[in-house]
Amino acid sequence: MHSEVSVTLSPQQEFRFDLEGAPPMTHEAGRRWLDEQFTKLDCEPLRASGKVLLADKVLTVARAAGASLLADPDWSREFARASSAALAKPVVRVDIPAMAVSF
Repeated sequence: MHSEVSVTLSPQQEFRFDLEGAPPMTHEAGRRWLDEQFTKLDCEPLRASGKVLLADKVLTVARAAGASLLADPDWSREFARASSAALAKPVVRVDIPAMAVSF
């Protein structure tokens, strides 16, 4: 099954990460990696309640990472693996301008 994660930062800038051949992460490992990056990148919850859904975490980590980390092959590979594993979806699309995650 084809597996990829894409992140759109702007209409002119999109990053695509093909996960073919990459060892999959467990759901828990993906959640843990995203939790660590959420803290490391000083991300803020999107919701006034402070509740952070997994899709929100993927979105805010991608937004905080920006082009510099998304262009880093090691970091972006881990981000893609963690996002796919945590959301339990083979195809994940992160649209920063629309503040949306779709599958």
